[in-house]
Amino acid sequence: MGFEFKIRDQGAVHFLTFTVHQWVDVFSRKYYSDLILENLNYCQKVKGLEIYSWVIMSNHIHLIASAKNENLSDVIRDFKKFTAKKIFKAIQDNPEESRKSWLLLALSFQDKICFWEDGYHGEEIFTVKFLKQKPITFTKIL
Repeated sequence: MGFEFKIRDQGAVHFLTFTVHQWVDVFSRKYYSDLILENLNYCQKVKGLEIYSWVIMSNHIHLIASAKNENLSDVIRDFKKFTAKKIFKAIQDNPEESRKSWLLLALSFQDKICFWEDGYHGEEIFTVKFLKQKPITFTKIL
């Protein structure tokens, strides 16, 4: 199930959640979570993503983030599109992936990659109380 969410204030700080399709436990393998971190670093350096906090769970990601260029939706779109292709290819090319056939089947449909659930969940952070409810380590990636 995807989340329908629209960012109204593209420059505001948001609590964001991206979920792997069918809640598949892809990030239980360090190699795939490292690909996520590499791309988040890229988005920080090149696309102006500001990451205040993050956590990678086995099948989803939480971020507290904003965009310097007030284009958070665009950054999220590009991040999800790139990482979907990159991780799917990494699974295909990984000779040590014991779940390869199952993962490739679960993360595709009619020859199209379906790595992420449609949309994402996001909430604009308005209060410190809301921020403190989020069980995330406050650390910058860089």
